[in-house]
Amino acid sequence: MAMRADITTGRATANGIDFTFLECGTGPLALCLHGFPDSAHSWRYLLPALAEAGFRAVAPFTRGYAPTTTAADGYYATGTLAADANALHEVLGGADDAVIIGHDWGAPSAYGAAGRRPDLWRRVVGMAVPPGPAFSLAFMTNQAQLKRSWYMFFFQHALADLVVPANDLAFIDMLWADWSPGFSSSEDVDNAKRCLRDPANLTAALGYYRATLGDAQKDPAVEEEQRLCFEAPPQPTLYLHGVNDGCCGKEVAESAQAMCPDVTVQFVAGAGHFLQVEQPDIVNQLVVDWVTNK
Repeated sequence: MAMRADITTGRATANGIDFTFLECGTGPLALCLHGFPDSAHSWRYLLPALAEAGFRAVAPFTRGYAPTTTAADGYYATGTLAADANALHEVLGGADDAVIIGHDWGAPSAYGAAGRRPDLWRRVVGMAVPPGPAFSLAFMTNQAQLKRSWYMFFFQHALADLVVPANDLAFIDMLWADWSPGFSSSEDVDNAKRCLRDPANLTAALGYYRATLGDAQKDPAVEEEQRLCFEAPPQPTLYLHGVNDGCCGKEVAESAQAMCPDVTVQFVAGAGHFLQVEQPDIVNQLVVDWVTNK
């Protein structure tokens, strides 16, 4: 896939990881964190919009997603991802006017980073995984969401290491089709597959889930970040949710709205889980309006 001429590639070492990132524009840092199974390329519409609004928009391939390196220490818990975001803020020269935006795994990572270091991030945007306890509580009280989240439990089993990469990672095609029904996702699926074809990278991506629900090792130094990943940040926070999301149900987002009254929740019609590529014009406008609000 040819990138827009105004989106360039950069590299930086932060928190023991050699990150590759896409960037666009100059100004205050706007850090955009992708999720699973995805890549930094899913921010290709938002990066130029943020740049036009006066930001240096940066979208890293998160730890373990090629061409970013895997973690020698094996740490892939959400608290570590939050620590990565704060380390990237430092090495990228961010200041107290920076903003952070996260989708899927990137959302709780953004919440944790912002909660741990509120002095670094002025505003927060999350997408597809709501802030606060709503998603976790859904596992105990919402059978429909438990059914949607079957893959998280499947990833705990060694069988996933054989099934997910089979037939050129056809599992990823299935998840995109289920999570964003009716969306033609071939470009984004191909981008995600390029990040995960190497077995080491796929093991890293599954490690995010194994650190959350399984017995994968966790860094004791990020216990506070880990806790804060599942709380609403203290900064002004916008949460965006696709009405047709097949991964995290609309009712989960509605319960998050009730549990976190200080968070502004917006539902995006005509979008599923990957709303930033399904409805880029709408999402771009909502995000830019939020992060430029003083």
